[in-house]
Amino acid sequence: MDPELLDRITARRAELDELEEQLANQLAEVRAERDELAVAEKVLERMSEQLAEERALAGPTPGQVGGRAVMMIPHRTSGVEETMLPPDYQRILAVVREAAGPVMARQVGEVLGVDVSVRARLEPSRGKLVRPADRGLLRKLPDGRFTTRL
Repeated sequence: MDPELLDRITARRAELDELEEQLANQLAEVRAERDELAVAEKVLERMSEQLAEERALAGPTPGQVGGRAVMMIPHRTSGVEETMLPPDYQRILAVVREAAGPVMARQVGEVLGVDVSVRARLEPSRGKLVRPADRGLLRKLPDGRFTTRL
């Protein structure tokens, strides 16, 4: 046998052994990180469930504006029900829902008994239509009319 070939084989075997050790270390690191991610995912799921339960039990919470307690309008989610909204907003949503099609703020104001001949008295009603639209409870059309979500 040729000693030079034996030396080459031995050197190549040493290179491969070193590469095998590096790959084994990398594989161990990958597996450890994957295990950590699985644990983190379980913790996140558990915390999300707990938060959802706490929010559902707490219901809508009043906020503070100018030192007065005001009811916040929640974003549209599967757990938000119309009964959680303040009575004014419940009436507005009912008017929009019962309308034959998209409605203007003036039409909603008329049904609710607001003096629509004075623009300044109509603006609060318009604001009460915009807030639920911004939070996904109503849909505001480009022409300024409002309709229910599909």
